[in-house]
Amino acid sequence: MSLADTPKPMTPDQAPARHVRPTLRTIADMTGFAVTTVSRALSNAPQISAETRRRVHEVASQIGYLPDRAAQRLKTGRTNVISVLLDPHEEILGYGTSLMLGLAKALTDTPYHLIVTPNFLNDSNLDAVRHIVRNSMADGLIFSRTEPFDPRVRFLIENDFPFVCHGRTELSTPHPYVDYDNFSFAYEATKRLIVHGRRKPMIILPPKRMTFSQHLLHGFMTAIREAGVAYEIPDEIHLDSPIDHIRDFISRRAGEPDAPDGFTCGGEVSALATITGMSDRGLTLGLEYDIVAKQTSKLLVNIQPKVETIYEDLVDTGEQMGHVLLARIGGKDTTDMQVLLKPTVNFPAV
Repeated sequence: MSLADTPKPMTPDQAPARHVRPTLRTIADMTGFAVTTVSRALSNAPQISAETRRRVHEVASQIGYLPDRAAQRLKTGRTNVISVLLDPHEEILGYGTSLMLGLAKALTDTPYHLIVTPNFLNDSNLDAVRHIVRNSMADGLIFSRTEPFDPRVRFLIENDFPFVCHGRTELSTPHPYVDYDNFSFAYEATKRLIVHGRRKPMIILPPKRMTFSQHLLHGFMTAIREAGVAYEIPDEIHLDSPIDHIRDFISRRAGEPDAPDGFTCGGEVSALATITGMSDRGLTLGLEYDIVAKQTSKLLVNIQPKVETIYEDLVDTGEQMGHVLLARIGGKDTTDMQVLLKPTVNFPAV
């Protein structure tokens, strides 16, 4: 065969019509690489050069190539899918967006894709977990809003299915989690209110069934007992309460005797509701009362700069969860997969 007879790579305009599903062979014909090289390049195998990987991914994107997941599953036993059970978290601004951004960063240059299943507050998603596991719909699972003896965690441990949760449990078996140190947040926030001279701090807690409700309560009460001040923990509202309920409760309570004058808020939404309720009574932030809130976005500090905040980096949380889950899928022992993220406290001098 002469050089003139050697097959030449196709150009994108020579690609098959869009209604014909592109295959690995299609990309191989267009790039001039072997099918096995294309397959390994799409899987980002380190043995394949960066330029070859870049070229293969470029062509795959141009022609709309999608891997045959059924074939992959038969060949490898894996789906290359990570499933995320995502709660709305209306109290935490930007929760889903930030978490997914962090997860996407962790999964860069891996074959894994994210599939998100929404979950609604007060509904158990144990059935969704069972469905994913029993039908082998994903290689790993991510979820949040853990409970002390979370049935999802128990089910996944019993079935040896890779997962990582945002939040801890009280189960004795070590399991993968990434959590924020809510004890330290509540402790430092409440101490700050006391430094400002507030005589009666209040904390708005999550629903009692959540594990982090206990952590927040413990941190708050530790600061209260150290200072020996009065305090208030309302039963009528919690962090999942509608914002107007929180606002109305704060407004009513501010008009009653012995009202709180300092507020530890576990999120920006409850802080904004508190400010509105106090404003309805003609009370001024930084003068008659103070707030220390958990910050997850830039909204609160730009709207109400007098609110002092302690930051929780949800993008970092998502990225840490992704790395932990990949390690678990890779077979790493679960005893070393517990990550507790410490808050950074940088209050200005009083």
